[in-house]
Amino acid sequence: MARFAPLARLPRPARWAVRILAVLLALALVLTLYGWWTVRRSYPQVGGRVTVPGLGADVTVFRDRWGVPQIYADNAEDLMRAQGYVHAQDRFWEMDFRRHITAGRLSELFGKTTLDTDKVVRTLGWRRVAEQELPLLRPDTRRYLDAYAQGVNAWLAGHRNTATQSLEYSVLGLQRGGYHPEPWTAVDSLSWLKAMAWDLRSNMDEELGRAIAATKVSPARVDQLYPDYPYDRNPVIVPGDGNSGGRTGPAPRARALSPALTRVAAAIHAMPTMLGNGAPGLGSNSWVVSGARTNTGRPLLANDPHLAPQMPSLWYQAGLHCRTPSAACPFDVTGFTFSGVPGVIIGHNARIAWGFTNLGPDVTDLFLERVTGATYEYKGRQEPLTVRTEQIKVAGGKPVTLTVRATRHGPLLSDVMDTVRTAGNGTAVALRWTALDPGRTADAIVSLDTAGDWQRFRDAARLFEVPAQNLVYADVDGHIGYQAPGRIPIRSSGDGRWPAQGWTGKEEWTGYIPFDDLPRTYDPPQGYIVTANNAAVGPGYPRMLTRDWAYGYRAARIAELVQRAPKIDAATMGRIQLDDRNGFAPTLVPHLLRVGSGPAVALLRGWDFTQPAGSAPAAFYNAVYRHLLLRTFNDELPDGARPDGGDRWFEVLRNLLNRPDDPWWDDVRTPARETRDDMLRLAVKDADHELRDRLGDDPKKWRWGDLHTLTITNQTFGTSGIGPIEWLFNRGPLKLSGGDSLVDATGWNPQEGYQVDWVPSMRMIADLADLDRSRWINLTGASGHAFADHYWDQARLWAHGDTIPMRSAPDTVRREAAHTLTLRPQRR
Repeated sequence: MARFAPLARLPRPARWAVRILAVLLALALVLTLYGWWTVRRSYPQVGGRVTVPGLGADVTVFRDRWGVPQIYADNAEDLMRAQGYVHAQDRFWEMDFRRHITAGRLSELFGKTTLDTDKVVRTLGWRRVAEQELPLLRPDTRRYLDAYAQGVNAWLAGHRNTATQSLEYSVLGLQRGGYHPEPWTAVDSLSWLKAMAWDLRSNMDEELGRAIAATKVSPARVDQLYPDYPYDRNPVIVPGDGNSGGRTGPAPRARALSPALTRVAAAIHAMPTMLGNGAPGLGSNSWVVSGARTNTGRPLLANDPHLAPQMPSLWYQAGLHCRTPSAACPFDVTGFTFSGVPGVIIGHNARIAWGFTNLGPDVTDLFLERVTGATYEYKGRQEPLTVRTEQIKVAGGKPVTLTVRATRHGPLLSDVMDTVRTAGNGTAVALRWTALDPGRTADAIVSLDTAGDWQRFRDAARLFEVPAQNLVYADVDGHIGYQAPGRIPIRSSGDGRWPAQGWTGKEEWTGYIPFDDLPRTYDPPQGYIVTANNAAVGPGYPRMLTRDWAYGYRAARIAELVQRAPKIDAATMGRIQLDDRNGFAPTLVPHLLRVGSGPAVALLRGWDFTQPAGSAPAAFYNAVYRHLLLRTFNDELPDGARPDGGDRWFEVLRNLLNRPDDPWWDDVRTPARETRDDMLRLAVKDADHELRDRLGDDPKKWRWGDLHTLTITNQTFGTSGIGPIEWLFNRGPLKLSGGDSLVDATGWNPQEGYQVDWVPSMRMIADLADLDRSRWINLTGASGHAFADHYWDQARLWAHGDTIPMRSAPDTVRREAAHTLTLRPQRR
């Protein structure tokens, strides 16, 4: 009893307070242990043995210190079963969420808040197209898709309790109990390729932006906002000759079309941010240098796709290896995969390496339709609309019936956000898009993974129909190359820059550009190839690809750095990926120094135009640039056409700076007529005031990284508005270098602020002298499980520009394995 004497001597209220505190501490401990157990119970088994029904023989999964798996099997089907199993181990919630996106079934999980997204996807019919694609694929591709699904479902069978699948299911259960995922199917995998095609859908947003801008200003002034590509200053990938293809179509009667166009814009922006929503910087960098320019005499290849950031990263690193590669088991490939899709998307096998950037051809057209009741006009006659109904289940609510109407040109996208179906004047907008026709891109992935030379690489590219990409190539024999693939339409007239007048029948798609007519080059004499969404061909190329390229600032800088280096190694390639010089700043800064003064403007004197996170001049410059765009254009342009970043606006301003009295400089909201210098002074003043308010009164202490931050956001619960739940799944903020249309392309939208909204989603450098010396980094990490060791263990390295070893040699993989898991067949 003596041990309780100190408590007994306390006054009664104090004794009760101590007892209550002890109970609360015990309760907190119990809740902490329960939370720890709840989080960890979904973590994957990464060591030992596990039985996987359907396997024909043992499969070994080595994971390195970063959790990256290298999978070894005796036959191709077992390899794909194992990939499905491993993807599900780390990323099943992400996979389940993605298939709900692509099927237009998000509202089954999240209720009416995602109804608009489901309506858009159902209208586009992604899953319907994927179902049509499956029977078109080669038998081997279908076997791999089925085997992959078997592997996913084997994991599901061993994790029937959703709490053991991922923490997100436990959170989902707080608002919707009783949900259990369905078995995985081959169509689930194919559907995700439609989502990626949407993310990289080329110039639909520019076409829509032109039309929306034309509701307020003349077509001639709209043309000022979409300058021609600067062929005299910035490079093309493959120069062409001949006559320019395509003819400019007429601008629409845009003011009358404003309601329909606005509804189309609203439909596009109802899509999840992970699908890009047409962000202007979505593209990529890739380049390859021949052995003549490297210190090993063998090529080097670099790639960093620019995509919307998400938690976990879009990419999943993995290796797929047949223990004895053969015609029956041809895989020995390492690279970046999509969870939910078998095979490797970007990477290398034992003989070749490849990378992607967005070619950006015009593969979408908006068709203006004259709709009357259940018909639409075409060549002077009324044709019946194609009509189908879709029922969307809504968690916590009644099912919603959606009527989808379509013309010969495609679904009426303007219907989605309008219960009346059409604008008052009978105008609707249909979408023609190559991805809405079934194709064989899944065959291309298998063929790329197993190609061993340039000809087989081109054979694989021939199948890569949607999305159309720039493919760069290198092989261990020392060759480099480039091929543009894709299904790219030929138009009877017009160039796709404006919405077409569907009722005339004069701007139809008459076919597709033959593959052998698409741009390509092999072992070019300069010894390097750069693709950064710049023009693929010169103005004389005889086919019409697009007029809406990125404007070549990144490509020009990469080419400059490659040419400058005496001999290039992997470290040089990595430094180029991180280059943060602003290509437009040398044009704008002299004007700012001419009209401005004070300590903030003084930061720009002697500035080298680079944008590291610690730079004060970069912070001020980007603030001025932002306010210059807002002041110059927001007074006249409507939402959907205002400056949202990208090097198109570099070119717009470059041209306007030479026209000091151009009407764009005038603020139509004021009685005065402002000129160029007025706007420059006002932008300097706005930026100075903003940064003093946000970062303090000493300009020398301003830092670009304090403005330019990235919070990596979970695509489901990361924007819930509930602080503790967002804390569970989001990570950051990270202070980043780089910026819009720089090689280190960390994009931001001037309309919203300086926060990062698209990024180099991964970085890869393949060394063809010794592929085991290749390097890579992911935005987040291998795991999709919050608080797991590999949930975001690569993120800080990525933010600082570091990479990790990209191993592929069997001896190295075994030696550096942190965990080894054996997947065993079910014994009978």
